[in-house]
This record gives sequence, structure tokens and C-alpha cells, in this order.
Amino acid sequence: MNMEHLCKGPVFPTAFGRRSFIHAGVLAGFGLSMGDLFANEVRTEAMAGKRAEGKAKSVIQIIFPGGMAHQESWDPKPDAPLEYRGPMGVAKTKIPGVVFSENLTKTAAIADKISVVRSIYGRIPDHNIATYHMLTGYLPSAAIQHPSMGAVVAHEFGPKNSLPAYLGIPNVPVGGGTGYLSSKYGAFELGADPGQRRFKVRDIALPGDVTAERFDRRRSAREAVEDHFRTAEANPAEMDTMGEFYKQAYNLISSEKARKAFSLDGEPESMIKLYGDMNNPRNGQPMGIGKRLMMARRLVEAGVRFVTVMYSGSNGWDNHQRIKESFENGMPAFDHAYAGLITDLDQRGLLDSTIVITTSEFGRTPKINTDAGRDHWARVYSQAIAGGGFKRGYIHGSSDAIAAEPDHDAVSVEDLLCTVYKQLGIDADDRLMAPGNRPIDIVRGGKPVEALIG
Repeated sequence: MNMEHLCKGPVFPTAFGRRSFIHAGVLAGFGLSMGDLFANEVRTEAMAGKRAEGKAKSVIQIIFPGGMAHQESWDPKPDAPLEYRGPMGVAKTKIPGVVFSENLTKTAAIADKISVVRSIYGRIPDHNIATYHMLTGYLPSAAIQHPSMGAVVAHEFGPKNSLPAYLGIPNVPVGGGTGYLSSKYGAFELGADPGQRRFKVRDIALPGDVTAERFDRRRSAREAVEDHFRTAEANPAEMDTMGEFYKQAYNLISSEKARKAFSLDGEPESMIKLYGDMNNPRNGQPMGIGKRLMMARRLVEAGVRFVTVMYSGSNGWDNHQRIKESFENGMPAFDHAYAGLITDLDQRGLLDSTIVITTSEFGRTPKINTDAGRDHWARVYSQAIAGGGFKRGYIHGSSDAIAAEPDHDAVSVEDLLCTVYKQLGIDADDRLMAPGNRPIDIVRGGKPVEALIG
């Protein structure tokens, strides 16, 4: 099962279900459709994009869709009875007395650069509901759709260096939309996997029969037409915002520097080895996570503020059966790539300004089931977080002896989101305006976990 699409359905739609915000080759045969795509959700937001940055300038959010087992990753229980301990061994880390699963040997070697929260608790072990909660800080409501963290960051800070503020590699899950915010704060989705051969980001290049000069002429013609309609429209502010959509699209397509951020060409062999794009040991198919994370590093380095990276491994993380096989196939590639990403960011001086957070919607049951797997479990699970002012070499909280409940220093999903927002310079108690002039807290009921901050 492809877990990246597990939650898709009518329950929690994205703002408008787009795969990207740019499409060259539509307007008058070779223009742009972005403004038309967004026009139905335009509204004036005078303060958007004007917040001062915090210590962290960007976020790389790595999502394991399906509910990854904490016991087989960040929180093994080697002293528990076999039916709770599970089939995997452990790897000693650089943090004295702390072990990770044997699947994370390379990550164990850089554990002194990261934090792990072992006491996160959720609410409902349902994929749709828990994914929405993880990304927004809210449980779903029939009355309103809430914006994801990526959309809030895009709203609060706006784009930088002609690049989208919020981006998905290769996409974002359902729940990663803009909610009640304007669609212009939605994710630009690559729509393709950087691990594929002949990888090419769709929609940021001109059609082959359109020269740069012809593109500029068409741009000027469009601006002239829009100037005319601005004077005639009853709502000029709305027209100005539509023009902003087109401006962002033109900037991305016309900026060589922005386009280069989406290309892995020229990365030295040493970088390829560092991120370790490993092959699946069972079928030889490329896993892609190394190049996905390398792309994420390039993008935050170039100015993208929030990058979501999806990784389903080989069989997904909804491991009701054969959990050992799934982890043996899917985790080595992540382990190599994640350790490479943290090392790379640190060597470039970017780790202090870039938050890297691994997330999954919930954990797995304490006891191995009769199918050699684990079932859904929201009462305690783990996430790793690094950079952006978070402590290095730190384990926060713990689960009990069989990984069933928080033992101490429990952290809610809302608390964790509030902490990330704080490091970005966003007060999660602030309110954003929903339709009907209804102010809504960015996150309700959470508070920053000060012990996580260095």
C-alpha cells in the first residue's frame, strides 16, 4: 500500500487539491494559470509576510505516513519481554546510556547533534484524524478547516529569493493544506521524486517553443490588460492580490537562481555518498530518500522556509504485519540520508537556523500481534528534532517499561508545535483571521517545551 496516499479522501480536503501553483504553457498558449487557479480564494491580508524571523529560519519536516513504530526506531525497549521488545536489536548512541533501534546505526553516531522526544501523546489512533492533528495542532472540525504549519509559516513570513515559502517533496499529505487561509499560502509540490532517473520539477520551465524575450513580451501584455481592469473593477485590492500571484509565478520561472535550487546537477560525489541513496536490498529499486533530503537542504539553503518530505519506505509504516521486514527494507536508506542531512547542515553552518523534525501521526501498540506486527497506538510515541536552537544530544521525557504510556515529561502534539513555532519567531497564541472575521488561535491549548530549547 502506498502510505503517501493513504489518507486521501473526501474527509479532509486540501484548500483546492492542486499539485503545484505554477503551470507554464496555458495562458494564451504559453502563459501562466496560477492567478486563475487562486482567484476564487483571494482576500486582502495586510499583515501577512511581515513577521520578524526567530532563531530558526526554516523547517525540514520529514513525514513517515502510516504511524511509524517508536519501538523499532527512537525508543527501543531491550529489557522488556520479547512480545513487547520486538524483533530488532539496538545501537548505542553518542548520548551516554541511550540506545536507538539497530535500524539507526548512522543516526546513533550523530545523536549528539539531535534531540528525541520519547513522551509525545496524541488523541485518536485514526490515520486521517491523527495526520490532521499532527500537521495543524487541531482535531478536525466539520465547521472549519485549519491551516497546516507550512501554510502558517508561509502566511507569517512570505516567500524569499523568488522561491515558494512552503514546498512538498514530492507532495504534502491531506491535512497539509491552507485551511481557512488563502490558497496562495499552499505548498508548491514537486510532483516527482528526486530519486527517479531523469528527475525534473514540473511547471518551472518555459515550453520549448517560447523564448525568454517572448515570455517577457507576454508578461508585459498581461500587465497592461490587468492595469485596465484594475481601474474598472469594484474591488481593486482583490485585483492587486491576483496580480501578486502572477508576479510570484513569473519570478520563479524567470529566476535562474531559483530554478537551480530545484536541480541536483553538480552535486559532488562526496554529497551523494554522504546522503547514501541506497537501493532496496530486496528488489533493487531506488528508495529516493537520500535525494529527497539533499533537495530539501538545497531548497532551505536557497530560501524556502518550510519543506515537507514524505517517506513511505518500501512497504509503508502501517505495519500490522511483518514489522521486521518492513523496517529492514525501509529504514537503512533513511538512516543514511538523515545522518547525512544533519551532518551536511552542520558543516555548512545551517543547522542552527534550520529545524529538522521527523513526524508520524502516531506510534504502534506495545505488544507484537499474531501477525508479527504492531497496531495503531496514539497514547505515546516519539519524534526526533534537531537544529534551530533545539538542544543537541538530548532525550526529553520517556515512555514506560513497555512503551505504552508516557512515564514522565509528557508532551502533547500542541506543545510540540508551539515549541517549533516559538523557535521560528511565531507566538502560537496569536490569532489568524478566518472567514466571517473570526479570529482563531494558531494553536490552542499548547505551550512551548522550554526544556527542549538550548
